[in-house]
Amino acid sequence: MSLNHIRPWRNIYRRESRQIMVGNVPVGGGAPISVQTMTNTDSSDVRATLDQVIRAADAGADIVRVSAPDEGATKALKEICRESPVPIVADIHFHYKRAIEAAEAGAACLRINPGNIGDEKRVQEVIKAAKDHGCSIRIGVNAGSLEKHLLDKYGEPCPDAMVESGMDHIKILQDNDFHEFKISVKASDVFMASAAYQQLSEATDAPIHLGITEAGGLTSGTIKSAIGMGQLLWAGIGDTIRVSLSADPVEEVKVGYEILKSLGLRHRGVNIISCPSCARQGFDVIKTVETLEKRLEHIKTPMSLSIIGCVVNGPGEALMTDVGWTGGGAGSGMVYLAGKQSHKQSNDDMVEHIVEQVEKKASEIAAKMAAEDAAAE
Repeated sequence: MSLNHIRPWRNIYRRESRQIMVGNVPVGGGAPISVQTMTNTDSSDVRATLDQVIRAADAGADIVRVSAPDEGATKALKEICRESPVPIVADIHFHYKRAIEAAEAGAACLRINPGNIGDEKRVQEVIKAAKDHGCSIRIGVNAGSLEKHLLDKYGEPCPDAMVESGMDHIKILQDNDFHEFKISVKASDVFMASAAYQQLSEATDAPIHLGITEAGGLTSGTIKSAIGMGQLLWAGIGDTIRVSLSADPVEEVKVGYEILKSLGLRHRGVNIISCPSCARQGFDVIKTVETLEKRLEHIKTPMSLSIIGCVVNGPGEALMTDVGWTGGGAGSGMVYLAGKQSHKQSNDDMVEHIVEQVEKKASEIAAKMAAEDAAAE
C-alpha cells in the first residue's frame, strides 16, 4: 500500500516475500492480499459446487478451494476448474494420487498437509505433477495434524513444531527444484497461530497464507479471525487469507474483506460507518444499516457511507465519507455529498434516497478510476 506521510500511524509495512501465481492471481511480492474461501458442497456434484464457487466469486473471492477426497471429486474437478471464474485450489488429504489427478484436472494450486500426505517419495510425485501442469502448491501445516515425530519431540502442538514441519516440507520442495509455493501454519488457538506465523515470517521468504483454522460460527469465528489475522496483517504479515467459519462461504469472503478494509489493505464495495444508536437517534439506525448492507451488496466500487443517528458526531463523520446521512428532527435528516452538506430529506424514503445517492456516487468514482487507469497506460 502507499505510505501515508500525513498520518504515519496508518502505515503498514508489508513483509517482503517472493511472488508466485495461483492461476492468474499473483500472491506475495507486493501483490494485493487475496481473499480465499472453500466450498462445502459434495465436490463430485459439479453444478452445486460451481454455483457456490460463482457466488463466492461474486462476493469478492479471488481464489476458491475445493476438497478432493476421492476419485469422484477429482473427475468433477476438471469441469469445475474449466468453468470457474476464479482459480481453484484442490484440497488434498491422505492420498497423494488425488493431488496428481487434481493437477491433471486443471487445479491452479494443490494444498497438501505435510502431516498426512505421506512420505517424501509420494511428495516428489506430487511435485512432478505440479511442474507438469503448471500448478503452485500450498504447504498447509495444521496444529491438529502434525507429524508424529514432531509431537514426540515437542510433547504437544506448538509454534516451534508447526514451523519446523513447514520448513521441513519447504526443503523437500526446494530440493526438488520447486519454488512455486506458499505456506500456512494454522491453529484454532489464536495465540499459537499468531506465534507460529510470526516465527514463520522470519524463517522464509515464501508467500504466507493466513488463517485461524476451525474458528467457529459466524459471530465467534469472525471475532477470533479478526483478532488473530488482524494483528498479523497490521504487522505486515500475510499475502492471502481465508476466514474459516461454520457458515456460508460467502460470509467468509465478506468477513475477509471487512478485515482487510478496516486496515486499508483492500478496498471493495461500500464501507459503512455507522453509530451504535442511542436515545438521541433521529431514525432507527440499526434497522436502516441492516437494510442498507443488503441493498448495497451489488456495488463493488470502493467508497464510503456514513449513517449517524444524530448531530453529535454525524457532521464530523460525514466530512470524511463520500455519502453521509445525519439524523435530525421533525422526521428528516441531512444528506452530505463528498463531505459537504447537500440537502434535507424525509426519513420516510431515506433508504431509497441513500441507495440512489450511493449508486450515483459509485458510478462517478468508477468513471474517474477508469479515466485515471486509461491515462496511466
